[in-house]
Amino acid sequence: MAAMKPRTGDGPLEVTKEGRGFVMRVPLEGGGRLVVELNQDEVDELAGALDGVRS
Repeated sequence: MAAMKPRTGDGPLEVTKEGRGFVMRVPLEGGGRLVVELNQDEVDELAGALDGVRS
């Protein structure tokens, strides 16, 4: 039997390219992760929005 590992939201923000899209995994404060699939246009829009708030 395989060892059971706890599933936690701890860990870094991850973005991976899968197929034609990108999958972003965001750890949440209460545990778990928010998983969002984005296409290239959405990635570019998100990058622009984040650059706009960078200080």
